[in-house]
Amino acid sequence: MEARYVRESKVMKTSRVFPVDLNSLETLFGGKIVAEMDIIASISAARHSRMNCVTASIDSVDFLCPVRKTDSVDYQSFVVYTGKSSMEVFVKVIAEDLLSGTRRVAATCFVTFVALQDGKPVQIPQVIPETEEEKLLHEIAMDRVKKRKERRTVSAKLARILEVTN
Repeated sequence: MEARYVRESKVMKTSRVFPVDLNSLETLFGGKIVAEMDIIASISAARHSRMNCVTASIDSVDFLCPVRKTDSVDYQSFVVYTGKSSMEVFVKVIAEDLLSGTRRVAATCFVTFVALQDGKPVQIPQVIPETEEEKLLHEIAMDRVKKRKERRTVSAKLARILEVTN
């Protein structure tokens, strides 16, 4: 299986902020941002693996500054790390004030996907970073993977003791 460059999984989407998307502080709902992050990241995962993929986790969602009604929003995603059947997709959200042209990183996150065939995990190509940003995100991925596994273990233990009745 031949490795693929990060650039082959890049996805970009630009949206305008509408009144229906705003919270009571007149900034973009965080849930709307996270939903868009998951959607765009899923396209990056499918482009990289050329398989059906499911979201395994969304972690390190950081809202860095508010997105206002005068902004447009650029969502950018790409695969930064791959395991055997899983891949980590980095998503950044860039808000642009349409009146001044000022751009700022509004949010970032890492979304992990698993590639599936017939409902079972399947091997995927490795990823080749090229830019400084891609190389940095790739180099520090193992620490994120380790922390994600530790968190998943704790979550599984918690799930075993949580009540599922009303």
